[in-house]
Amino acid sequence: MIVGVRSREMPIRPAVRMWLIAFACLTVVCAPVEGYLTELHAQLAKLPALLLVGTWAVVRLRQRRAPSAHPVHAVLLLLGSAVLASAAVHAGEPFTVEYAVRWLSFVAVAVVLVDVASREVPPVALCAAAVGGAVAAGTGALHSLIAEEQSRAAGPLEDPNDLAYVLVTALPLLVAIVASRTGRGSVLLAGVAATVVLAGILATFSRGGMLALLAATGWLTVRRVLPARIFTGAVALVAGLTLIAVTFVPGELARATQEKAYIAQSNVDARELRWQAAARMLVENPLYGVGPGGFRSEYVAASDLAELAEQLPVAHNIYLETGAELGIPGLVLLLGLAGTALVASERALRRGADRRFVIAVQASLIAALVASCFLSEQHYLPLWFAVALACAIDLLSGRKCGNARPARDQ
Repeated sequence: MIVGVRSREMPIRPAVRMWLIAFACLTVVCAPVEGYLTELHAQLAKLPALLLVGTWAVVRLRQRRAPSAHPVHAVLLLLGSAVLASAAVHAGEPFTVEYAVRWLSFVAVAVVLVDVASREVPPVALCAAAVGGAVAAGTGALHSLIAEEQSRAAGPLEDPNDLAYVLVTALPLLVAIVASRTGRGSVLLAGVAATVVLAGILATFSRGGMLALLAATGWLTVRRVLPARIFTGAVALVAGLTLIAVTFVPGELARATQEKAYIAQSNVDARELRWQAAARMLVENPLYGVGPGGFRSEYVAASDLAELAEQLPVAHNIYLETGAELGIPGLVLLLGLAGTALVASERALRRGADRRFVIAVQASLIAALVASCFLSEQHYLPLWFAVALACAIDLLSGRKCGNARPARDQ
């Protein structure tokens, strides 16, 4: 499997390479538990990404070396430009600077992850970091459900739906890890991790998360990467976890189910209001949108004062919210990121990259795209991470083919 190809130009010192690996993995592993880090210090969750981007910038400047060129960089550059243009037009709005910085931070992290994952950091290590963070978040979810007696597990994140998104996007990456590791030990660890993450997903009672899980599982099955025995085992695991919940915590399960059913219709109504408001903003401001963070400041007025008590409104749809805030160009570029990553991963397959690894990354991306139909997740790492990983694998496969071609000709 293609997990790393060392460039012959300007070799990097082993110690520096280890720092890049450490900061890249730290950025990925901390993303699912950022809520816990924020409780310790308001800015602590941002530190790993700052260390990664800062170290990467210093290393590349000392090497006098540009990032590995990939079409995704053009899309990211244009998306960053769309954010800046919209922010400039709406510079006077209360949340413009804050949300523009969020957008640009994730654009920068994606650029860095594409580069380091195609040069110094093995993609499988990043997958392991993502799963490790998800296991920690899943453990926190179960703790919040059992020990703190929450009706829906939230764990390290405030919203159970956001937690489900983070967990679902990490689950397919277990296939990528197993694809690159052999032995009973790795399979056993993967099984334990899958159990914790899947239990955390179920504990959130998130319908969007379940749809995303079905989409990822369907993709793995259709592409013939998920063996029938593993699929059967997953179904049995879900049934077993449900049986355990019914047996040992029937009261809590009944209460959570009743509360979820009670608020389900209100959630549907609220989403409909917000989707309509976001669509209205997009239609009225097609070029620049209402600015980064503009949905938050404009929603009450756009919804005709429908939710006066809502202080932090989101559209619950990444596509409508992006279009509302950045206009049609921003929406097209966001979709272009996903399209570029999918095309890049298919190209890597044709070049001989490990099939299970690549399709597992695709499944993670598809889970993020499906869940984002019901959630505004542009300021969480999984979507950006999946895009970066797919494009890095494409670069690695191209580099391997380029190095192998002279030998075949000879």
